[in-house]
Amino acid sequence: MSSLSNSSPGNWITGSYTGDSIGVRITIATFVGVAWYNVIELVVLIFLTFKRYEGPYFWSMLIASVGILPYSVGYLLKFFGVTSATWVPVTLLTIGWWTMVTGQSFVLYSRLHLVIQNMRVLRMVRTMIIMNIFLLHVPTTVLTYAANFSSSAASVAGYDIMEKLQLTGFCVQEVIISGLYMWETNRMLRLNQDHVSRKTILQLLAVNVSCILMDIALMIIEFRDFYIYQTTLKATLYSIKLKLEIAVLGKLVNIAHQHMWRSSSFNTAGGQYPSFVDPNHALHDFSHADSLGTSSASKGRASGTEAIDNDIR
Repeated sequence: MSSLSNSSPGNWITGSYTGDSIGVRITIATFVGVAWYNVIELVVLIFLTFKRYEGPYFWSMLIASVGILPYSVGYLLKFFGVTSATWVPVTLLTIGWWTMVTGQSFVLYSRLHLVIQNMRVLRMVRTMIIMNIFLLHVPTTVLTYAANFSSSAASVAGYDIMEKLQLTGFCVQEVIISGLYMWETNRMLRLNQDHVSRKTILQLLAVNVSCILMDIALMIIEFRDFYIYQTTLKATLYSIKLKLEIAVLGKLVNIAHQHMWRSSSFNTAGGQYPSFVDPNHALHDFSHADSLGTSSASKGRASGTEAIDNDIR
């Protein structure tokens, strides 16, 4: 237990806040409340945005969004000492943390198919995400339970170290994925002379930079030992990142298709709308695009786009 808002992660994961600061309690409750509101809105937006409730993009988005709830509830119960059953908040926050963090990475990975055609790069990204499940999720979870259900000081000290390692590792993972996306969209920006499209690409880049800055902010708060704020703020920031993902998805799909058409590498199947595009929300008139042959160099991107095509309105 701790009465201070700045204390090591090991002290927080094994106890609750015992201070009398109303400000600290209001701050925690506010972060959690905003996260809950965003989750409700996200779930509604996801089911309105996707016309087919299947595919990796839909499921990763939904799981990452819903995972915010048990994560934030778990920490709320633990920090406020609502229950004496230690396993309840620990299990909730652990399940939520797994689904929220790795779910977010799979959301970013699923979107890479729209802009990257190199299947080797995509496989490497997928392998990185899966490896970090075993390198970061598993040991952190073991130490979380060990710190709470054993009297070993080594478990608490181990959690202190592993908590910072996992936060840094997942931050680097998301920066790598976002960096690959930004690199490719920057290439599109150089090739695209249309003013409206260039403005849209710049907006997409700005969103990714914002997400990276959010991760960096969490790391700064963590290494300053404001664990109680970092964990509850994380739920809010991850919900914001997912809302930004929903907001830019339509623009990203539009730009990806324009880029493939303009580089004469995408077959428009007789000028029809791609199956995932809702004509009522399309930013451009795809129906008058020229029919183009599909080059072998862009089959990766085309197939990746088609995979998402079946999922989105």
